[in-house]
Amino acid sequence: VQLQASGGGLVQAGGSLRLSCAGSGRTASTYVMGWFRQAPGKEREFVAGISFVGGRTWYADSVQGRVTISRDNTKNTVSLQMNSLKPEDTAVYICAAKPVKGLFEIPLPPYDYWGQGTLVTVSS
Repeated sequence: VQLQASGGGLVQAGGSLRLSCAGSGRTASTYVMGWFRQAPGKEREFVAGISFVGGRTWYADSVQGRVTISRDNTKNTVSLQMNSLKPEDTAVYICAAKPVKGLFEIPLPPYDYWGQGTLVTVSS
């Protein structure tokens, strides 16, 4: 599975940004998908995940209420809508996927496939 993320950029604090990730390859299988982020000098953090169907989602406490993950299985895409952005949200955002057997499986790590990341910079 190949993952291509896009949508990063520079935004002021309080602003919004929408990230997208397109999957290709063995997309006939069922996958949970998610977003991680890694800020300079920090460990990679799991931000959000979504089940294959049913819309079961998981969010990190640091983004709960400000971020919404969604997916379109017909287009093999996953999106991350980020609102009320803060300078501490600055990071490289990386989309990820892992094959699962359950359609409604909870989208928690670990993940198996990774995109290249897209940089989000939030200015104060």
